[in-house]
Formats: sequence, C-alpha cells, structure tokens
Amino acid sequence: MSERTIKQKVIRAAGWQVFSRGAKMLPFGGTVVAIALVGSDIRRKGVVKGVINSGIDAIPVVGLVKNGIELVTGDFLPDKDETEKKNGKKK
Repeated sequence: MSERTIKQKVIRAAGWQVFSRGAKMLPFGGTVVAIALVGSDIRRKGVVKGVINSGIDAIPVVGLVKNGIELVTGDFLPDKDETEKKNGKKK
C-alpha cells in the first residue's frame, strides 16, 4: 500500500466535513444523519454542547439554516480545547 500524503489526508478530511454538513442540511434525511453523528459531536464538543449542536441539527428547517451559516462563518458552538480532548479535563 502506498502512504497518503498530508495533502491527500487534508483533502479527505475536509471532504468528509463538507459532506456531513451537507447531509445534515437535507430536511428529514438530515435528522437521521444528525442523530447518527451525535457521538462524534459529543467527542468534539463535550456532552452539553454536543447534544445541543446535534439537537439543533436534527430540527429540519432550523438545522438547514444553522449549517448553511456555519459553512461560511464556522461553528456556533466551538470544539473543546486540545488539552480537554486528550485527557477529558480542563486545566
């Protein structure tokens, strides 16, 4: 197997992020995708912010508007700090 370059890894990760946000924007299919990605949101944002983020994404029209705005401006609810992600605790 050939090793992937950093550029290929970045492109793949960015493509997955755009795909998942786009899939969440579908009116009712987006609800299913948002529910499926709850665990991912909780790992990245923490329990409270992750559940709130997924809950908003699961509401058909509200999730569509939220994700459309986030594609341009970035996350409304920021991810955890790197130190929190590694050990699960704040400094």
